[in-house]
Amino acid sequence: MSQYAMVIDLEKCIGCHACSVACRAEWEVPVGKDSEGREQHRCWVDRLGPAKTPHGLSSTYYPGLCNHCDEPSCVEACPYDLEKRTFVDKKTGKEVTMEVAATWKDPFDGTVQINKEGCWGCGACADACPYGARYINEEGDEPKADKCTFCVERLAVGKEPACVQTCLAGARIFGDLSDPDSEVSKYIKKGAVGLESEEVKIGPNVSYYGNERDMSLLTSTCTPMTKPVANVNTRRLLMERLAKSTFKGVTNFALIGMAGGLLLDTETDKKESE
Repeated sequence: MSQYAMVIDLEKCIGCHACSVACRAEWEVPVGKDSEGREQHRCWVDRLGPAKTPHGLSSTYYPGLCNHCDEPSCVEACPYDLEKRTFVDKKTGKEVTMEVAATWKDPFDGTVQINKEGCWGCGACADACPYGARYINEEGDEPKADKCTFCVERLAVGKEPACVQTCLAGARIFGDLSDPDSEVSKYIKKGAVGLESEEVKIGPNVSYYGNERDMSLLTSTCTPMTKPVANVNTRRLLMERLAKSTFKGVTNFALIGMAGGLLLDTETDKKESE
């Protein structure tokens, strides 16, 4: 199995935002925040500092995106009904059939993806992500979760992720961690690290490399220290989101009925806990 990964070299990043602009243009990412106050972005660049660190004054950047984790909390949080899905290894043709919800980790390339047709847009996955990498796109007829996909659609036709191709300084390095000769593997050997804490150990496959000052500022500022829990009112939120959407046909009315049943279950659970 491959594991696609990205390393961001802070010694090269100049904070130009070419990556985030290219990503937004490529995937038509809305501007601003969703109705729950989440930033709508697949890829972003935050300015850090100037600030003192144990190694001296630092001023750097936090280029963020979905970490395509080894144990993604978003996958576990998705309330969509499990269904069988067959995955095919593009290199060998090998097939694997497994049960997945509306978001899953690909068994062959290690990316975390979303089934837009199945997604309810309930926001549970976004609530569960400790990196704030997911948002709910509400611009269509029905809300859908969205995030960085490592541009697998571009990879399928031999292209690089949009952010990597556009990076003016070559600060974004993309490749396969299962290949010890890949550039990302070489960076890991040099000391590139993911943003993990004792409470959040889910194996991020986005890593950062830089001098002691900048890495100290990045890790102390941007490492998630607690693992968030999906919204306890997810089922109620689902009902509210479905009610706001424009529904057409029997399928959507069935979804409304299902959401109503979930809402009643939530009230029953609440009373029993009291």
